[in-house]
Amino acid sequence: MCTDRRDFLRLSATVAGAGVLGTVVRAESIEAESFQQREVPEPIRKLRRMTEGIVPISLDERRSRIETARRLMRKNRIDAIFVEPGATMFYYTGMRWGTSERMLAMVIPVRGEIAWVCPKFEEERARELIKIGDDIRTWEEDQSPYQRVAEIFRDRGVRSGQVGMEERVRFFLFDGIRKAAPALQYVSATPITAGGRMFKSPAEIALMQRANDITIAAYKATVESVREGMTQDEFSGNCASAFRALGVQGGVFCSFGKYTAFPHGSSTPQKLKEGDVVLMDGGCSVDGYQSDITRTFVFGKATQRQRDIWNLERRSQDAGFAAAKVGAPCAAVDAAARKVIVDAGFGPDYKVPGLPHRTGHGIGLEGHEWTNFVRGNKTPIQPGMCFSDEPTVVIYGEFGIRLEDCLYITEDGPKFFTKQSPSIDEPFG
Repeated sequence: MCTDRRDFLRLSATVAGAGVLGTVVRAESIEAESFQQREVPEPIRKLRRMTEGIVPISLDERRSRIETARRLMRKNRIDAIFVEPGATMFYYTGMRWGTSERMLAMVIPVRGEIAWVCPKFEEERARELIKIGDDIRTWEEDQSPYQRVAEIFRDRGVRSGQVGMEERVRFFLFDGIRKAAPALQYVSATPITAGGRMFKSPAEIALMQRANDITIAAYKATVESVREGMTQDEFSGNCASAFRALGVQGGVFCSFGKYTAFPHGSSTPQKLKEGDVVLMDGGCSVDGYQSDITRTFVFGKATQRQRDIWNLERRSQDAGFAAAKVGAPCAAVDAAARKVIVDAGFGPDYKVPGLPHRTGHGIGLEGHEWTNFVRGNKTPIQPGMCFSDEPTVVIYGEFGIRLEDCLYITEDGPKFFTKQSPSIDEPFG
């Protein structure tokens, strides 16, 4: 649904002050080299892989998801949906493919077999990767992929009515398809895609649980490796090394001192010093499923002010969790968490000092996806949904405190994937 926060922050930090692409690439290269040359701290060297026993999503479950999509298509009077490579394509088929100016895509019709569109010279590689669907329509470099899509629509009996476009579809592809099949109406496929992806199966919950468990292990080793004078890059590099040692790709952004008040970090170079608040936010992916965890603590002894605001933040997170009841609107969670902070004299609304953003977001195959704990969202909370619970107290010029744990909704209410941070002195208990 949204750009993953870790990718956004990594790119933002990299391009800060860079005027040309070559500068960006060189900056990333230098950073990677420095990580390789840096001695890995002992707590990270002791880590062992945590990937044994991971059970990927089965093809049978993916086929069941396609049938759910068709049920939702009938309900919403949509005759087919068009999907580009990305999380949604992976969700339905397990297929991973990058995007370029050349179309590779799939069409899920309400009736009939799903079909693929692929550059002819990529056909053999695509056939190696495609596990669901045998109808692969190819196009040569001097031919139109849009005509192939139009042919699929006609062959599946879709000559009028509505076609849903998955939200990640780029405009030039949509524009080409509607010109090739102008008799059709084009609408959002989100009622179909979100209608399935928002509700996680036990297999998905298990993968997210493993991602969260691995993230906590990586965070613990990273925190055990902090030292005075370390930079943000060293802190983040240590965490990336910890994730690799645990068998996954993951990362974190961090802020020190007054820069922790920037909810998504600052481009200002920072070095850790005694008494600084430290905020770390990130996660990893397990078979595509994401974790997203934030911990905030103090390097050294916390002041009473830091302790009081940390405790306020924890009460706000607790209030949000308690409000996440089956059947309640998503907005109720934001209202409960925000009330704690406003009642303490901050805000009101999104003003700072206070809580300047929503209380949480959906999570699954993407770090941010449907739906959000935010004011005005009347979507009822239902079993299978997964969210972050992450109010923030922002005090510019001083520090910020955010505690973030993700939760999943059961028939009996919310459950956290992780143990909450018990105190400012013990980020992991």
